[in-house]
Formats: sequence, structure tokens, C-alpha cells
Amino acid sequence: MHFIDLNATTLHFEKTSSDTAAPALVLINSLGTDFRIWDEFLLHLGHQGEVLTYDKRGHGLSGVGDARYSIDLHMRDLAALMDSQGIKNAVICGVSVGGMIAMALQAARPDLVRGLILCDTAPRIGDPQGWQDRIDAIEANGMEGIADAVMSRWFSAGFQEEMPASVAGYRNLLCRTPVDGYLGTCAAIRDADLTCSAAQIDVPVLCIAGEDDQSTPPELVEEMANLIPNAKFERVRNCGHLPSIEQPEYLAHLVRQAISRWPGNVDQREQRQTEIYKQGMQTRRRVLGDTHVNAAEVQKNSFDAPFQELITEAAWGHVWSRHNWTLRERSIVTIALLAALGHLDEVAMHVRAARNTGATREDISEALLHTAIYAGVPAANSAIKVVKNVFAQLDASGE
Repeated sequence: MHFIDLNATTLHFEKTSSDTAAPALVLINSLGTDFRIWDEFLLHLGHQGEVLTYDKRGHGLSGVGDARYSIDLHMRDLAALMDSQGIKNAVICGVSVGGMIAMALQAARPDLVRGLILCDTAPRIGDPQGWQDRIDAIEANGMEGIADAVMSRWFSAGFQEEMPASVAGYRNLLCRTPVDGYLGTCAAIRDADLTCSAAQIDVPVLCIAGEDDQSTPPELVEEMANLIPNAKFERVRNCGHLPSIEQPEYLAHLVRQAISRWPGNVDQREQRQTEIYKQGMQTRRRVLGDTHVNAAEVQKNSFDAPFQELITEAAWGHVWSRHNWTLRERSIVTIALLAALGHLDEVAMHVRAARNTGATREDISEALLHTAIYAGVPAANSAIKVVKNVFAQLDASGE
């Protein structure tokens, strides 16, 4: 955790470092949340540049401060934080009020912004009386009084039905938001109208809306996209107000695709390819071991170099480097598939590699039982002979 004193308050933030030329990415969370809402999204994104996440004032672990809240104040907090971290010319991604802060930042500090991702937001959200009614309700009954209604607006009906524990957790997050911080930000949204400045945005923009969003309906977000010159609009199915929670993988795809296509990022595509190769080589060495990989690299020539690059990028840089499964799980499935297909040399290689992935001999035995049932006894029997021979070699060498 990192903290910094700026503009008479304390901001909680995290920043990942990077040695690539990829642009920095700054993420701004919504009303009543903290930057943990981006966790799953970031796992899928694979962004190679710096990533800055933070709790805006009055939220999460950041201070509340004594100043009167406004979108301009939130914007100045972010600008000061980016300046303190040496971040400029970044892609700014904001959801809900975070999108309003992002638009305000682009208008006031264009040097900090190279592009905008505006999720489930608008230049003007709701009407002033509606926000005042919410403020009055909280002052009378506390955060608990609005929590259930907010959950129904944040999340699609399907998510509420299928993920009740998650909804309960985000309800806790909302209710534990400092009341003064929440009310102050409600007032900031109530008083803000960024319509004029939105019409003058001159950087690439992607506008994203959850199809089931009850807080900023997709029609409102699409209206914003039509207002902003050259903005693109994407509608996310089976999603409410917070796509980073309900559809993190698809949101990551949209963001990654948008950034790669924006002007000035053509070189980033080559950089991304290089980073995938580097990640692939790192994962390949972690699984197969340096001895095996070094031997393969020595034997590589101009004939098979393209093939080796393909395997390193596609197999090791993409599939084996995904976070959805552990290396152990991928190892077990790979051995079963290779056995089913009769690729016995590859079976032997991956059985040896199991020492590095955490797959046990019991795991491999179970995988081959499944192979016997679903791919045939002869295929499993041939693989078992190979596996037993590898085990004997490892035992003899004391490994």
C-alpha cells in the first residue's frame, strides 16, 4: 500500500512499474467503491505499461479532507497524484463518477491524457433533485438505508442471482465508505455538467455501457459518445453499472483493442508482441527448466526459428501465461491431451516438467485414468509406459 499527502488530504494508491514504451494506464473507480474493483480486470488486461490505481478522496483508505467536494477537486487530486508519480500522456479509464473526473482532467490538463476510456458515465448523471434526495436519505437513515437500492442499480439481475456473496461483499464496501466522502461526492455529481467540455474532447475515446445498467443507461452513454468527436461506443451484454466486476475479461479485451488501434500506438503493437515473447520465454523456462530451453535454443536454426517463436508466443506467452488456471492445472491437462493424441515424446517432456509445476505423480495417474476412459485404453497404456520410464529415470538420478 502507498499513501501520499496531496491537496490537504491523504490519497491511497498503487502503481506498477514498467520499462516498456507502452502508455501508462490510470484507473478511476466509481462512487462508493475503492480501487479493488479493478483487480479482476487487471488480471485479464496484461497491460505492459505503468498502471496507477487510487482511492479518490472520501473513499477506500484515502482521507476525507475538509474541502467542499466538486468534480474539479477530484480532478485536481488526480492531477497532483499523476504529477507526483511522473505520469503523463496516459490512458485514463474511469467508471461512473470516475469517468466524469477523467473528462475534467482532459479539459484542464491535456498534457496528462492521451486517450479516454469512459465506462458507464456521462457528462451529466441524473438530475440535481435526485442527488439531493439521496443525500437527504443518507443523512436521515445512514448508508444502510440506500444499500439495497444501489445494489439493484449496480448489478444485472443475473449477477445478483448467481453471485449473492459478491453482491453482499460489494454492499459491505458501499456501507463502509466514509459517509462524508460519499455525500461530498454525491454533491459533486449533483453540481456537475461537463457537456460543453465533452463536446471539445480531442483525444481518442471509447465509451462503454453495461446493457443492464440502471444508473447510467446505455442510451445515455451512447448519447455521450455521439457528443464527443470521433468517440466509439460499445455495449456490454449481461452487465450492469460496473463492467470491471461483471465482465472483466471482455472489458479488458475492449480496452486492449482500443488502445492498440489509437493513433500513436502503432509501435506499441510491436512492443506488445515483444512482451508476449518475453513472457512466453519466462514461462517456458519456469515450466520446462533452463537446461531444456537452452538446449532447444542452441539447436534452433533459420528453418525452425519461426516455429520456435510461434510456440513461445502462442503456447507459452498466451495460454500457459493466463491466470485462470495454475501451472499445475495446465500441466495435468497437457499431459492428458498429449497422451490421448499419442505424442509420447511430449508426454515424457511434460512429465519431467511436472517437478516445476507442482503436478504430483498422483495427479498424473488420475489424468491417465481419464485418458483411458475418454481417449481409449491403448493410448493411456502407451503413455503409462513412458511415464513409468521417466519416473524410474528421475528416481535413479535422485530427482
